[in-house]
Amino acid sequence: MGEHMELMEILKHTLTLGGSDIFIVPGSQVMAKVQGQMQPIGTERMTCDQTERLIRQTYELARGRSMDRLLEEGDDDFSFSLENLSRFRCNAYRQRGSLAAAYRVVTFGLPDPDQMGIPPLVTGLAQLRSGMVLVTGPAGSGKSTTLACIVDRINQSRSGHIITIEDPIEFLHAHRMSLVSQREVPSDAPNFARALRSSLRQAPDVIMLGEMRDAETMQTAITAAETGHLLLSSLHTIGAARTVDRIIDAFPPNQQQQLRIQLSMVLRAVVSQRLVPTLDGGLTPVFEVMTVTSAVQNLIREGKTYQLDNVIYTGSAEQTMLSMDNELLRLCRDKRIARETAILYAVNPDALRKRLPM
Repeated sequence: MGEHMELMEILKHTLTLGGSDIFIVPGSQVMAKVQGQMQPIGTERMTCDQTERLIRQTYELARGRSMDRLLEEGDDDFSFSLENLSRFRCNAYRQRGSLAAAYRVVTFGLPDPDQMGIPPLVTGLAQLRSGMVLVTGPAGSGKSTTLACIVDRINQSRSGHIITIEDPIEFLHAHRMSLVSQREVPSDAPNFARALRSSLRQAPDVIMLGEMRDAETMQTAITAAETGHLLLSSLHTIGAARTVDRIIDAFPPNQQQQLRIQLSMVLRAVVSQRLVPTLDGGLTPVFEVMTVTSAVQNLIREGKTYQLDNVIYTGSAEQTMLSMDNELLRLCRDKRIARETAILYAVNPDALRKRLPM
């Protein structure tokens, strides 16, 4: 690939490599991430002018989207498609006075939960008719994929109206048994809170909210879950206890007790996931699932979230919940991950160390 690498060449080449991400940054070669490893595309380091040219081509592919937001605010997030090939999420940004961009490959067709290693306890949440289900974990841990699998399971199994509110849209859902409306922030609605408020007037049965970013969105989401809708959303937290605390802490102290009561009533499950490196050089998701029992409701109501890990651990023995540490232990025993990896990602590393095979 010579000096005038075209964006289409880069995108297509990444797809043939099976890459997940592309990085275009001045001073470096164009890089693709393939199975978690960086791989150069072409030999030449990009100049500021070359990266800007490729980013302008990106905006042309995104149905001629305006670059104003990028130039005024310093970054912009959007998605675009290559017909019959793939969809891409792009985050274009300014760095050291020049333009750069990161692209995430979003394949057409929905993920297969079995192939993605998503346990039946998680996909089974699609049977819920109301309440709130949260999928949590660090950035890039596969939360969107898990949410898409749950939405797809609902779409295949019952009739209703599903509304997704995403920034940007990652998976395209066809109308199957349900009708699916997909709204993208900020092109279809200015922000999550506004899109969520208006969705309640669109007679939804299920609402999938890409992210809960602020107290206003959280309060509206809780109200939606209280009024008989199934609300699915995600948070950048690790573990059920931190997730509950994060929601409560988003509100002023004088509202927190009321929030604990509301949350204890509407929350149905918290799924936490991490992607951990495997011995064969790949990545595998590891899940924790807290289903909300009356014991969990009491702990949330009383503000005793620090006891939730014990409840999950007990629940996993009865197979009504999944404990992150038990899942890490299982992967280690199956020789899928290294002992050190299990300890590194554990909720309680000291306790797990004693149980791991030497």
